[in-house]
Amino acid sequence: MTKADIVNEIAKKTGIEKVTVQRTVEEFMDSVKDSMVDGNNVYLRGFGSFIVKKRAKKTARNISRNTTIIIPEHFIPAFKPSKSFINKVKNNVK
Repeated sequence: MTKADIVNEIAKKTGIEKVTVQRTVEEFMDSVKDSMVDGNNVYLRGFGSFIVKKRAKKTARNISRNTTIIIPEHFIPAFKPSKSFINKVKNNVK
């Protein structure tokens, strides 16, 4: 499902214009991104959490040059679904 599919489905179910729904969906995504860039997690009860994970510094190998490189510690975005979300998907996916 794409963002356009989500916009179409919400517009169809609510009767709100697609342009308004699209602007709302994009603002929601921007709010989540901005919050995570600031280091804050976003919790949506019954859906899941958008969290910022810290990756530790590690040593890796560049196999094409046969050299060792150091990857510094860094942060990545992640999504952790709620238990009810997990159970719904687990029990209904065909």
